[in-house]
Amino acid sequence: MRARFNLHRLFAAGMWIKGIDGALEVIGGLLLLLISPATIGRVAIALTQHELAEDPQDRIAAALRAGGAHLSASAQLFGSVYLIAHGLVKIGVVAGVLRGYRWAYPATIGFLGLFIAYQLYRLSYAFSAGLLALTLFDIGMAGLAWREYRSSP
Repeated sequence: MRARFNLHRLFAAGMWIKGIDGALEVIGGLLLLLISPATIGRVAIALTQHELAEDPQDRIAAALRAGGAHLSASAQLFGSVYLIAHGLVKIGVVAGVLRGYRWAYPATIGFLGLFIAYQLYRLSYAFSAGLLALTLFDIGMAGLAWREYRSSP
């Protein structure tokens, strides 16, 4: 019985993390929509200047600087819409699950399945430890959502 309670608490904590992440994605998408590409380029330079001065070969800092410098208006719009939509979906399913709506569990599993599939696709051509960790987290959350769905009235 205690293990069941702990798994439920773990699931609830994971859902809160997903909800907060969704809210941050919406905020980031709105900021990306409102900030000009030139400003983004200047911010990228400011954020990477110290790191590149210490290590000119730093791939992450160099990629951020290059991305900020070459951000097109269409890429900026796509990124903004993607972040806002992705964040709103997360917030919606998290709110449904945390309120105990039965429909929200299959929706959560479905959306997590889509995210997992996309993340695995991305991992197949460019490995990233962070993306792998996120994918494993999402797989765990999908499993816990299935467990919660089966045990809910």
